[in-house]
Amino acid sequence: MDDLSRYLSGLAPEHDDVQAEMADYATEEGFPVVGPAAGGTLRVLARLTDAESVFEFGSGFGYSATWWARGMAGGRVVLTEHDPDELDMAREWLSAGEYPVSFDYRDGDALSIVTEYDGPFDCVLVDHQKERYVDGFDEVREKVAPGGVVVADNVIRGPADFDTLVGYSEGEPIPDDASASTRGIAAYLDAVRAAPDFETTILPVGSGLAVSVRTE
Repeated sequence: MDDLSRYLSGLAPEHDDVQAEMADYATEEGFPVVGPAAGGTLRVLARLTDAESVFEFGSGFGYSATWWARGMAGGRVVLTEHDPDELDMAREWLSAGEYPVSFDYRDGDALSIVTEYDGPFDCVLVDHQKERYVDGFDEVREKVAPGGVVVADNVIRGPADFDTLVGYSEGEPIPDDASASTRGIAAYLDAVRAAPDFETTILPVGSGLAVSVRTE
């Protein structure tokens, strides 16, 4: 862990009891979760947007959903997950917590599930297959409320090659042999930065979050 990551982790908010159990499980099983530094950012974004409706593209066993919930006064969080066992774990853990929201557990492909909702969503998390990030953004962008945010995880660390992304940020083309995840992250950043109705910034918390706010 580099000094910046250590610094941000040291200042991250504390887990509640349910989150602590979830984090322990993630560590034991090597399951990737956003962690408390990025999770705290989700909580703050939920507060800043007065979020009442959240949609997640990829929820795992529900860790990120708890952070949205901790920043909300009420409303609904839609969890999507293609692994029914993980979704069952999410149900068990989230029902044990004292969260002021309802959770909508959806088993299947998030890209299909999102079409069943009209929105508006105040907050959206994009954290499914990296090569499908752009597809997720395209499906949800018109359903985001003005002033709402779309957050994409793993834009710095994760399956994408960061050195390649650094070159991309400086104007170099993505190499032909780049992985699908690397291409997916670069394509997503191209899409949100080009979207005239969104403004985007990158936050170096957790595995790196791209935060895009809808401006109109």
